[in-house]
Amino acid sequence: MQQKGDNFLQRLLSTFEVEAREHINAISSGLIELENTSTPEKQAGIIEMIFREAHSLKGAARAVNAIEVEAICQSLEGVFSALKRKDILLSPGLFDLLHKAVDTLGQLLRSVGVERTVTEGSRIQELIHEIGDSLKRARLPAKQEELKTTVAEGALVPRPQADQPVAEDGPILAETVRISTAKLNSLLLQAEELLSAKLAATRRAAELREITMAFAAWKKERAKLGLNVRAIQWPLERDGKRSGLGEKNPQLPKLLEFLEWDNTLAKSLEARLTTLARSAEHDYRSLGGMVTNLLEDMKKVLMLPFSLLLEIFPKFARDLSHEQGKEVDVFIQGAEIEIDRRILEEMKDPLIHLVRNAVDHGIESPQEREKKKKPRRGTVTFAVSQKDSNKIEILVSDDGAGIDVSKVQTAASKLSILGQDEAENLNEQQVLSLVFHSGVSTSPIITDISGRGLGLAIVREKVEKLGGIVALETYRDVGTAFRILLPVTLATFRGVLVRVNDHLFVLPTTNVERVVRVSKDEVKTVGNRETIQLNGQTISLVRLGDALELPTKSRASDVVGKVHVVILGFAEKRIAFQVDEIYDEQEVLVKRLGKQLSRVRNVTGATALATGKLVPILNVPDLMKSAVRVSATPAQTAVVGPQVPERRKSILIAEDSITARTLLKTILESAGYNVKTAVDGVDAFTTLRTEDFDLVVSDVDMPRMSGFDLTAKIRAEKKLSDLPVVLVTALESREDRERGIDVGANAYIVKSSFDQSNLLAVIRRLI
Repeated sequence: MQQKGDNFLQRLLSTFEVEAREHINAISSGLIELENTSTPEKQAGIIEMIFREAHSLKGAARAVNAIEVEAICQSLEGVFSALKRKDILLSPGLFDLLHKAVDTLGQLLRSVGVERTVTEGSRIQELIHEIGDSLKRARLPAKQEELKTTVAEGALVPRPQADQPVAEDGPILAETVRISTAKLNSLLLQAEELLSAKLAATRRAAELREITMAFAAWKKERAKLGLNVRAIQWPLERDGKRSGLGEKNPQLPKLLEFLEWDNTLAKSLEARLTTLARSAEHDYRSLGGMVTNLLEDMKKVLMLPFSLLLEIFPKFARDLSHEQGKEVDVFIQGAEIEIDRRILEEMKDPLIHLVRNAVDHGIESPQEREKKKKPRRGTVTFAVSQKDSNKIEILVSDDGAGIDVSKVQTAASKLSILGQDEAENLNEQQVLSLVFHSGVSTSPIITDISGRGLGLAIVREKVEKLGGIVALETYRDVGTAFRILLPVTLATFRGVLVRVNDHLFVLPTTNVERVVRVSKDEVKTVGNRETIQLNGQTISLVRLGDALELPTKSRASDVVGKVHVVILGFAEKRIAFQVDEIYDEQEVLVKRLGKQLSRVRNVTGATALATGKLVPILNVPDLMKSAVRVSATPAQTAVVGPQVPERRKSILIAEDSITARTLLKTILESAGYNVKTAVDGVDAFTTLRTEDFDLVVSDVDMPRMSGFDLTAKIRAEKKLSDLPVVLVTALESREDRERGIDVGANAYIVKSSFDQSNLLAVIRRLI
């Protein structure tokens, strides 16, 4: 019985968490909207909505005995009740406190049912009293006397279990039901599996049509032979007895009897085959229609509006901009458009990176914006639009400073992504595409927020994994826009089946511009690369087998006069791929490769043909990169010389705390670095003048010379001016970060969010 009770409580808490998350998101979005609304009528409506959400959350919390959540909601109710009565006025300080309360609710939600420590309980009580004190300060003088009961109502006091539930108005039967996503995913997978049955039924019907046609051809030839048979059969039947042919050759009557039986059987088989072919055709059409409708309905069930994802960004941008001393508004268009839930989940991290990029790198400070004659408040805009029935575009734009192309070029050159000659030959759009490479960043300093050059690399990787593309536009002092084109659903798509040697592959139809047959004479070599001419344009030609690094076999297409070519297009690039055979276009069910093979170059998944054969689905973005590598001029063979062991990098640590100094030394030595320590800035600078190091890791708050002063002296010394400096400190204010940038630090890591792998990743990037 105890186990059943525990299971029920667990299910109840899980249900509460889902419901509570919706209420908290609604309160958070409402606060952002309220903060940006000046019309009294609109404010009144938003206040009423937030009041109801807080009240509903309080009732739900009471049902599962989440007294901390209930207490904070009680305090929030007090605030919004006072706002409804116009007893208090809205202020920036009050908004900050309300957002803090909502953040605390989110944190409490992750640990409902877990016993609190004394410290945690005190922190929650302090927040409740802080809300009460703020309410008292904001209350208009005439209403001060009515405050006493409001604060007490939010106190964390035990209450009897027999409390009556809060009566809620609403319909007895809701128009919607809650179903776990796991169950929906299971149903969708089973519905998708039916596509294999549909393809198999299609194949059976086609095979029966082929057999019927073959039988008809056989029947036609047999009819011709029947005239000859009758020519033998007629005189035999007429004169057989008189002439004794039957007695002389007893096999002839048996042959004639068999031919008669064979004719009757052929007619019977023809009738049965015709019936079977019609039945298979009917079953194929019926099953095909049902499977198509079921899949479409299941896709709609799993389609969710973008609003569920985008509602977090106004609050996210608000918090981030406050940390940076900036003012940013978020505008959202097209949030009602729906997309596959799985795509929505995967796009959360990429969009977070884009917003962080916009606030941290794009939007200028209010003072800078005023100098540029821009509004003090910057804007980040999400615009979602339906491009066609199968594609959706997300436009994420800001009105900030834009991307400095020369800084991107410099950052790429430092990482050896480009050679100097190659960099000079790239146009502006080609240079901008380099921001999607891992490690490329235009930030002057690495912090816990940005500067590692990973954000946009993650964006491109995620988008391409979903079968989408991302493009970038930027204008100096006007702003930057990222265009992301995504499929509406992940489940099925159309694909072109091709053969290379003995292997079959599927190419997504969305990337196939054309399929053509060209003469071998039309294949020209330009700059050591094979090319073809199509509509007056020169297009690189690459053998698909070479791009996939398949074993080379004798090429039949090298002998015959024509070759099969598939033109693939992706992100404004076009490449022609030569294959041995092009079969047909068909509906394809994507089978993911699983966690063990989460990233296989050139392959995005697999599909099962109607025959049951598994065929890889090719990843077009990867394929284009592989094709470029294959078609590039082969590098000259390097002269092999004696192996020279790589020199171990040396790092100097400046830290006055012996504990922190020992910890950092252990971490860096374990990672393979030579490490020397200094007890403060003066000791470190003296050491730097006598010994060579590849990097300095320094605390900021040290006696005799701070980390800021040490960094400034390093930058002023000609011999040391390029030496990378990483500041690891407990000082996390915006002003301290800006001072780190001003003195020339390369990275600024806050100890409160210190992570060993984070530090090592930063160091590897700098040296």
